[in-house]
Amino acid sequence: MSFDQQRRDTMPDFDLSGRILLVTGGSKGLGLAMARGFAEAGADVVVASRKFDVCKAAASEIAQATGQRCLPVAYHVGDWSQCAELVDSTLSEFGRVDILINNAGIAPVAPSLHGVTEELFDKTIGVNLKGPLRLAALAAEHMPPGGSIINISSVASVRPTPFTAVYGAAKAGLNNLTKAMALEFAPKGIRTNGIICGTFATDSLRNSAADESSLDAMGNLCSLNRVAEPSEIVGTALYLATSASSYTNGQLISVDGGVLP
Repeated sequence: MSFDQQRRDTMPDFDLSGRILLVTGGSKGLGLAMARGFAEAGADVVVASRKFDVCKAAASEIAQATGQRCLPVAYHVGDWSQCAELVDSTLSEFGRVDILINNAGIAPVAPSLHGVTEELFDKTIGVNLKGPLRLAALAAEHMPPGGSIINISSVASVRPTPFTAVYGAAKAGLNNLTKAMALEFAPKGIRTNGIICGTFATDSLRNSAADESSLDAMGNLCSLNRVAEPSEIVGTALYLATSASSYTNGQLISVDGGVLP
């Protein structure tokens, strides 16, 4: 075997041509960055989020920029029945799901544990944990061998604070669920992994920050001393979605800039 042939056999392949991506929360933030990045790598994309007009705009922008097929679907991740509707819409358009990214999430904040309402608790658990469980279970039924599920978690899942207690607990549950999915779906040739995200400069974060100095202060909590851009999650997600990570299963990869102890 020639050196060039050996190199072709061992070099990671990030080409997603002919693959179908379903990403929740895909109309903005990290979801939109991953939808764009995967389309640029050759995937056709289902952009799912609550507001159809925003989904449609995102899907149109991605399709025009990349030439890939892009399907917008209105979807509430916390609604059990809508998970089946989203999978059905994907199958009707593309016939299968190759990659699922459970990205949609919410992080409402209560002033204290005593201040957590039942509504806040149920909504946070529903969106961040219940929805990903149900959607992954349904999507895996229609994934061919080589499929990949990626669950987007948070540093709050491993560094609990009263401020993020319910959100962190939901994401910790998602970490646990990632391990369980990896065990259950592996015999089908489907891998499941998670990304534990640090602070990313999404529109939501910028809108909630008082000013740029607030973002700088958040950045100082990690060894790289900055907040990440949304596009900086794409490389890790591509790794987990492609054959580059063919022997990676049930893992939680931190993309947090080196969070300080």
